[in-house]
Amino acid sequence: MVLLRSPKPLPFTFDLTFLVRAIHYELGDGGLDSDHVNVGRIQALMECYRSNPDDWRQYAHFDRYRYTRNLVDDGNGKFNLLILAWGPGQASHCVMKVLDGTLTETQYHWPAAVVTSPGPDAHSESDGEAQGPLCIQKETHLATDAVTYIHDRIGLHRVGNALPTQGSLSLHLYTPPIKYCRSFNEITGTARASACTTFHSRYGVKQAPLDR
Repeated sequence: MVLLRSPKPLPFTFDLTFLVRAIHYELGDGGLDSDHVNVGRIQALMECYRSNPDDWRQYAHFDRYRYTRNLVDDGNGKFNLLILAWGPGQASHCVMKVLDGTLTETQYHWPAAVVTSPGPDAHSESDGEAQGPLCIQKETHLATDAVTYIHDRIGLHRVGNALPTQGSLSLHLYTPPIKYCRSFNEITGTARASACTTFHSRYGVKQAPLDR
């Protein structure tokens, strides 16, 4: 995980709609790794947005069995802005902001046999093979309004809700939009690819299972 200090704090706060427009403006036709994009500026925007339930209540769709992915903005195909709803104890293997509750990010070293600069379409001959337990680099607890920049080149990461009785919500910016992802077994180190194109809700409207 990389935490970047904002180049200059913004002198005002704003709502979620303004944040979405500002992200469109800052990214343009690029992504977080583009030369013309200042990641610190994106992080500053996320920090200056103060979480307000009136802004995100329509996206807070929980499922007792797994975390849900709720689409806020599709970024005209250039990025995805999602709100993830985490039930008690749920976890998942981006700039991320905590909207409600408390999340824990655990960062792991990459297994030695896996490619060190993975992308959404990266593959390795070691996928699915036992690598041994994943080694933890660090663990960070993130409270409401905390912002972090997660980059897979630094290592594997796992974000989860450690609260035993309360749900948590987080806002995630992915560039480019994630189509596929790989999850790793913490005990064996084995990797499994899966699609990441379904949403529990779109623009605040809950989707029927067949429409997701």
